[in-house]
Amino acid sequence: MLKLMLMKVAMAHWQDRISPVFDVADHLLLLDVEGRREIDRKSLRLTGRNPFERVKELSELGVNVLLCGAISLTLEKALIGAGIRVVGFLGGELENVIQAFLEGSLGDGRVRNAGRIGTQPGMSTAKATSTAKARKPGPREHDLRR
Repeated sequence: MLKLMLMKVAMAHWQDRISPVFDVADHLLLLDVEGRREIDRKSLRLTGRNPFERVKELSELGVNVLLCGAISLTLEKALIGAGIRVVGFLGGELENVIQAFLEGSLGDGRVRNAGRIGTQPGMSTAKATSTAKARKPGPREHDLRR
């Protein structure tokens, strides 16, 4: 008989939405998932502030997958190095992201942010791209570019 593996999925959230930037998020929703079914969930407060504290915190929680909004390259690489799969640049209502993850449809565009830097609600990807190119990045913003 095939045994389903229990997976811990973490999502940084703010006001019932995916947090815009994981690096500075305070709240984490931790789901226990078996197959395509949510078994348990708990909300926690993140305390780590630098990338390595964040990685340690998620590792100690046993997180396998992080679903998040924007994330710095340094933090993303550190999480991947710790064996945590990162699915970044997601946006939208928390419950929609959870449903899309459980259905295996995160890549269908329903919960992806249209642009990365300079995107505002209602702004097209083309306009966001031209806006990002037209201005110089602020301090630390270069970390978010890919």
